[in-house]
Amino acid sequence: MRAHEAGALHGEIGTRGPAWLRTPVDVNALVPQLWPRNVARGPGGALTVAGVDVRDLAADYGTPAYVLDEDDLRERCREFRAAFPDADVYYAGKAFLCRAVVRMIAEEGLFLDVCTGGELAIALSAGMEPARIGFHGNNKSVAELTRAVDAGVGRIIVDSFAEIDRLSELARERGVRPKVLVRVTVGVEAHTHEFIATAHEDQKFGFSLAGGAAAAAAFKILDEDVLELRGLHSHIGSQIFDASGFEVSARRVLELQARIRDARGVELPELDLGGGFGIAYTTQDDPASPHELAKRLRKIVDGECAAENLAVPHLSVEPGRAIVGPAVFTLYQVGTVKSVPLGAGGDAAEGRAYVSVDGGMSDNIRTALYDASYSATLANRTSAAQPKLARVVGKHCESGDIVVKDEFLPGDVQPGDLVAVPGTGAYCRSMASNYNHVPRPPVVAVREGRARLIVRRETEDDLLALDVG
Repeated sequence: MRAHEAGALHGEIGTRGPAWLRTPVDVNALVPQLWPRNVARGPGGALTVAGVDVRDLAADYGTPAYVLDEDDLRERCREFRAAFPDADVYYAGKAFLCRAVVRMIAEEGLFLDVCTGGELAIALSAGMEPARIGFHGNNKSVAELTRAVDAGVGRIIVDSFAEIDRLSELARERGVRPKVLVRVTVGVEAHTHEFIATAHEDQKFGFSLAGGAAAAAAFKILDEDVLELRGLHSHIGSQIFDASGFEVSARRVLELQARIRDARGVELPELDLGGGFGIAYTTQDDPASPHELAKRLRKIVDGECAAENLAVPHLSVEPGRAIVGPAVFTLYQVGTVKSVPLGAGGDAAEGRAYVSVDGGMSDNIRTALYDASYSATLANRTSAAQPKLARVVGKHCESGDIVVKDEFLPGDVQPGDLVAVPGTGAYCRSMASNYNHVPRPPVVAVREGRARLIVRRETEDDLLALDVG
């Protein structure tokens, strides 16, 4: 079905929410798996994060603002390192990247993957060890590859024959031997939204396994002997909860690894299984722990290597949003509230509350882009009012400008209240825009009772500075 031109959610205004959404017993209660670990309700019922009241954050930094629970982020880094002690764990730069976060993940022993020259620039400027950086991307420019080679980036994940040629030419010119992985498109479609399922054949990433391009790329690199082929890379998507896709993917990649060994006598020493592990955005999401994921993936790899008589390669994993996604919430201020009847002849008092906040699709495009679901809570106080079905919407001139499609909020939500939306650490600030010339929000890190600005709020002066006409 063709989407409505005003947005995929434009036609949903007559519905009463998804079937799973239930009126809460306590509309003030926080569902632990949705929130950063150091978020709680403090005196007066306001949310606190690491002991800091969100009302103080709003007063000091304004709204909207992305609020990062730094210890939560660090703990998730440690959990993945502990779960995969013999593997390289890569933080996904595209999920959210700034210099402070680069330093945090480096201090916690993680590697970093980037996919553009801009992300690489942030990583290098923050002091990330180049050997611990992996460089992705389906269309890396000569300038980007040159910077990566000159910096000594640890792994370049090659994505096309043209890129192999470009990189080989640079390597010859500089007398170096960059380490590369071949990205293999294994034909496994993750059980997720079509736009973020990256391993089926009809898409832009990687070398096709079924069509023979992946094998041809590996043979080309080995035969030319200019680049150092370290292994294969597979990534089947993101927001993945089911390990069965990894089982199929690992089997197919390791079959190719065995074929390379049989054809060229080379047993590649590394394997990157990707990742894209899911997080909880609503009560319907039930993500596995890092330990559970590691146990499943290790069992899959060990079994497939035994079947192919391969030595178990050194593994890399890319948890994706699972590290930074749950560690951040977005804090908004309510500007207007409207009660809208649902259905013909409906009563507005029993309908849906449209809660308009001071941000929207410019700071979180995922609801409009992916039909993503989020949760929300009244953040500056608790309320004894009855829960009311609400839709949290933004200030932009679009009917599809929706932050949270369906949620129960207290019936007395009013202008001036604060609303918090959890699970916004991944892809919200990274994909933020200046639509309607709205400046992008700041990122505030909170730890042990102290808040600090790690990305400042954009200003109108910033917007005007780019307008040189």
